[in-house]
Amino acid sequence: MENRLSASVLSVLKYVSLLLAVLTVLIPPYVVVVNAFKSAAEYAASSPFSLPTNIFNFANFAKVLEVGKLGQAFKNTGIIVVSSLLINIVLGTMVAYALGRFTFKGKGLILGAYLIATFIPLITTQVATFSIIQGLHLFNSRGAAILLYASTDAVQIYLYLQFISKIPYSLDESAMMEGASLFRIYRTIIFPLLGPATATAIILKTINIYNDMYIPYLYMPSQKLGVVSTSLMRFAGPNSAHWELICAAILIVMLPTMIVYLILQRFIFSGIVSGSVKE
Repeated sequence: MENRLSASVLSVLKYVSLLLAVLTVLIPPYVVVVNAFKSAAEYAASSPFSLPTNIFNFANFAKVLEVGKLGQAFKNTGIIVVSSLLINIVLGTMVAYALGRFTFKGKGLILGAYLIATFIPLITTQVATFSIIQGLHLFNSRGAAILLYASTDAVQIYLYLQFISKIPYSLDESAMMEGASLFRIYRTIIFPLLGPATATAIILKTINIYNDMYIPYLYMPSQKLGVVSTSLMRFAGPNSAHWELICAAILIVMLPTMIVYLILQRFIFSGIVSGSVKE
């Protein structure tokens, strides 16, 4: 009897904790969505949790796009994301191909250096990084962000190494017997077979660049070079009292990443899980 009572109490506590977790996650986006469609007078007179009287009131979105200059911000973000990804994917796959296929002196040191770099706080290297960017005359230009985002990281390298380890080396040997060069093997065999890993890297890198505010704010202070994150911050400053506008701005900024994530989420999970278990 006591065991049955204890099981019932634990079951109730489990469902209550799950319900609280769900509410904690869903209430903030709900508040943002319902208040984005309210006018200033309606927002002041109603509860933050009440539904708007007109769900087709897009006046807040139009004002945010015009005043916040989010159109230019999306353009700058798009240029930086595409340019960075092109360089990043080529560099990342080439580095992983060299580390995954060949044995040479210093290979372990290079792999260790990628791991050690992940433990160094970003803020401690900013003086040296800033000096390099200034020395290259890239300060206050899109080139600064593109150069910094184009670098590969340990997660990306190890993701590619997992996939390369699954590609049979006999493919390389067959191509070599046909007279293919190492670059041609990389271009025609390795790179196409790294497609799922590349898709995962693109999604993770895009979300990282899109949400980052530190690098654009530090290296591109000009308002004409504002990206989505910095433009949202500049818009929120003078309009901090108008929460209906802030909510509309948040929705506009959130929408692209939500769509990309919902469409391509299966590539993220398949890319990360693949290679995690040896068969």
